Amino acid sequence: MAHALELKNPLPKYPFFFLKPVSSLVTPDDVQQIVLPAGVGSVHHEAELAVVIGKRAKNVGQDEAMDFVSGYAIAIDVTARDLQEKAKSEGKPWTVAKGFDTFCPISAFISKEDIPDPHNVTLFLKINGVTKQKDSTSLMIFKIPELIAAVTKVMTLNEGDIILTGTPKGVGPLW
Repeated sequence: MAHALELKNPLPKYPFFFLKPVSSLVTPDDVQQIVLPAGVGSVHHEAELAVVIGKRAKNVGQDEAMDFVSGYAIAIDVTARDLQEKAKSEGKPWTVAKGFDTFCPISAFISKEDIPDPHNVTLFLKINGVTKQKDSTSLMIFKIPELIAAVTKVMTLNEGDIILTGTPKGVGPLW
């Protein structure tokens, strides 16, 4: 909630989403790092809990949604903020701001059993030893079952698909 307010965005009434291509992922096994594309000015970090889908999901109800979760990860939704603001002002999708290669570093997989309550986890992001973001997933506008239900009404999720759940307050420049 606080992130929406810090960007002066109204709180959404329903979940909305955008896609990040697989080429945006940077896994712990990758040697590549986040690459700043030419012509991009302001690049921001957004630490997020990532939900890893464990089996094919279509038209899933909220009451059964957690049965489709195999685990979690921590991701950084890297955003070209200047391009996002331009796209928003023109009523265009945000893919251009979020879909660059390397714009989604993600941690190793965390088993569902290792996070018994994903709605009560503290996320934090440090850059060069300085804490930039730190808050609880209890503050998410939409809980994981609601997100899964909303997404699967529109598209089928497959095993290994990832849903980023939103970021806490404190987003800011990566560099």
